[in-house]
Amino acid sequence: MEVSNSRNHSGKRKLDDIVSASSQPPAATSNGFNDNSNIDLSLLEAIEKSQNSVEVLDLRTLKKLVLSFERRLKENIEARLKYSNQPDRFADSEVELHEELQKLKVLAGAPELYPDLVNLNVVPSIVDLLNHDNTDIAIDVVQLLQDLTDEDVLEDNDEPAKVLVDALVENSVLELLVQNLHRLSDSDLDEMAAVYNTLATIENLIEVKPAVAELVCEKSKLLKWLLGKIKVREFDSNKQYASEILAILLQNSTANQKKLGQMNGVDVVLQAVAMYKSKDPKSSDEEELLENLFDCLCCLLMPMENKERFVKAEGVELMIIIIKQKKLAYGSAIRALDFAMTKYPPACERFVDVLGLKTAFAAFMGKIPISKKNKKERYQEELEERIISLIASLFGGILRGSRRDRLLSKFVENECEKIDRLMELYVRYSDRVKAETERLNQVEFDDLEMDEDEKYNRKLESGLYTLQLIAVILGHIWCSEHAQMRARIELLLKQNRLGKKDIKDILQEYHDNIGDLDGPEEKERAQAKIQKFIAAF
Repeated sequence: MEVSNSRNHSGKRKLDDIVSASSQPPAATSNGFNDNSNIDLSLLEAIEKSQNSVEVLDLRTLKKLVLSFERRLKENIEARLKYSNQPDRFADSEVELHEELQKLKVLAGAPELYPDLVNLNVVPSIVDLLNHDNTDIAIDVVQLLQDLTDEDVLEDNDEPAKVLVDALVENSVLELLVQNLHRLSDSDLDEMAAVYNTLATIENLIEVKPAVAELVCEKSKLLKWLLGKIKVREFDSNKQYASEILAILLQNSTANQKKLGQMNGVDVVLQAVAMYKSKDPKSSDEEELLENLFDCLCCLLMPMENKERFVKAEGVELMIIIIKQKKLAYGSAIRALDFAMTKYPPACERFVDVLGLKTAFAAFMGKIPISKKNKKERYQEELEERIISLIASLFGGILRGSRRDRLLSKFVENECEKIDRLMELYVRYSDRVKAETERLNQVEFDDLEMDEDEKYNRKLESGLYTLQLIAVILGHIWCSEHAQMRARIELLLKQNRLGKKDIKDILQEYHDNIGDLDGPEEKERAQAKIQKFIAAF
């Protein structure tokens, strides 16, 4: 059956006609006044009371609603089969089905009844309507599902929510929601709203059941649809929401990150970001879109094969251009480069080859563009931490040759000003970590339980990780055995009443806490490198 055919005759027009007719004022009499002056007031009150009375939501009411819905559904199916070529003959049953779906929305007020809803075996019937030939009916179902799974509705109803979501997933809701997305058009306002509601429903389902994030990508073509959406040049709310959903899907899933990479996702996201290389977003919503796109890019850059795709797609060059333009995406581009270069030497080499050192060290020296958007102190700090991480990645990825010499020479320029800056940062972060350590010791003194892991994590949050990276950079510089740089480091340590032992202690703590996430061999290699720095100091 042609969807467009049934929609034209029995869909929106018919539903709109019914709604508009019911909203017309009562007919006026010949004297120009509505003919209700002789109606008994008590009768009016009774009518008003009956309209305002809300039926108590309990199992009995639920059964009545379900029974009524199933009846209308059956009538609609029969009418469509009987009059398949005469849409006007089944139009009334479509309107009645629409009204029943509207009535079911009341269930959002009683999420504790969701297990009963599932037991009544009505979920398959509701979900199957996403396939309905009349797009308007499918849109009704999307609105119903969004209402039933809304975050505010499910807030204190974890178990009932899980029961409903499990039933929806078992009945192929993910596949059908995404299939329905493909027939919705942004040129129709109702359908555009349905796209938004579909994405909201998928987000709600992930909120209740995180495994849905991978399931929906396994079972449907959602990733492909989202990529198509962020490719569109024009900005709208659905493009923004698509970028947000994509970021959620990539956030904690290596499988999704790899899958999107295989679908040319790195290149598509880079193209979407490139639209802002020399211009800023025009609104706060568009700013959010840009932020989401960079979140997607950073998640994509976790698997090694995607880092390779990023370099091949000239992602390094694009990020440097964005940084040079000093637009709103400045800090995000530095973050993306940090992700790309972490434990991936080819990205570090490309960065040096395309003259990225000058750009990176301008940011390192505090030459950060200030705008109304990034005046906040935390923004400056985050940028500082990213730049330190990026420089540490460069040292870790470029171990020898002329590129290494170019990197080290940056710290000799202008009478070792980069070492002055590095030591300034070292002292600041060291003071912050010492203050946090004293605070934690005081907390322990007050008899509050806190194990070593928790204490270490608290110290990391206060700036220990950045301090450790600074110590690692100092280790690389010290091991170069460059007399001028070594002398500068020793002088600055002495001026701040610190010694090489302070750096060694930071490095030792870092060494002792290196995890084996990348395997025991990688852990051993990383610890050996830090041990070399400690010995050199």
